[in-house]
Amino acid sequence: MARRKRALEVVRSDDDGEGRPSRRNRVNFFELAYQKIEELLVHCELKPGQFMTMLELQEITGLGRTPVHHAVNRLSADTLIIIRPRHGLHIAPIDLARERMLLALRRDMERFVVRLAADRASLSHRNQALHIERLLRERRATLSLDEFNSIDRRIDALVLEAAGEPFLVHTLRPLHTLYRRIGYIHHRFMPGQTDLSGTIDHHLAILSAVANRRIDDAVKASDALIDYMDAIFTGMEAGIDPRLLDCSIEPLLGT
Repeated sequence: MARRKRALEVVRSDDDGEGRPSRRNRVNFFELAYQKIEELLVHCELKPGQFMTMLELQEITGLGRTPVHHAVNRLSADTLIIIRPRHGLHIAPIDLARERMLLALRRDMERFVVRLAADRASLSHRNQALHIERLLRERRATLSLDEFNSIDRRIDALVLEAAGEPFLVHTLRPLHTLYRRIGYIHHRFMPGQTDLSGTIDHHLAILSAVANRRIDDAVKASDALIDYMDAIFTGMEAGIDPRLLDCSIEPLLGT
């Protein structure tokens, strides 16, 4: 009887007693929806400038209305999706001038975060940083862009966790998404820019500095990464197809 009671408790632990997911599971669905839509934005599967409905986004993600609605509200606050009442959703076009200007904000914030991370990193954080560093060095020549973006997201999360200040997560995460998308477009669509070695090397320098708790080196490595991103904008401003930044722009000569 006692065994049966424990089994029933395990079954009920995932709902609220009325057949609905527990609060913990609802929060997990909210985060999952945010991550899925964020990835679609980064990889331009949701194209900048695209209009769509909430129902279409639910179908793409395979998730229900509530978590998708919650994620869209967050992404709207992040300025990545524009909610148009009675007209649906508008994936915000990419404004290169604005995003380049925001690099100055990211530079200052990253300095603060990486300084904290290098100073506060626990043994577990340092071990994870060394593990990622080792993987990047081993796969440096063969890593795909999608694989790198996945690792880049892990690096961002690790550095923020090591910094130990939750407020920074909500502030920096939208910036990370903006520039991960810029990096994706640069390496995927700019002629002759498929080589990832430059960005990998900058991330290796940050990981090494955090893992070895070298605060000044971590700040210098962070600044070098922002400088690298700034150089990307120089090339994109002159060479990128504007339809990649806003798909609503009419093609030239019907191409």
